[in-house]
Amino acid sequence: MDFYQRARIVCESIPEGRVATYGQIALLCGKPKNASQVGYALNKGRLGEVPAWRILGSSGRLSGAASFETYDMQKLLLEAEGVEVRQTEKGWKTDLKKYGWRNTMEEAEAFRRIFEEKNI
Repeated sequence: MDFYQRARIVCESIPEGRVATYGQIALLCGKPKNASQVGYALNKGRLGEVPAWRILGSSGRLSGAASFETYDMQKLLLEAEGVEVRQTEKGWKTDLKKYGWRNTMEEAEAFRRIFEEKNI
């Protein structure tokens, strides 16, 4: 299995105006314990051009500032898609209940079929 190829496919599927968590991406890739590997792959550019600004920590906290050109770029990109971001004592955050990608079981099964077809 090529985890990075799987992660790229899943990340490219996050709809505009929605966010997903590192753990959600890992789960959809079939490796639910690999959330940190998703973060590593994004930070090191292993996934290519994906909408990385749509990927957040499990609490909805924006955690990718170091990976963008400016410290507030992730926030600005999310806001440009209509995602509300608020300042908290622990950093910028968004409401996962409101903006989280609620992927369906059908989508998860479709990813599994894609992975099988691509032998990844």
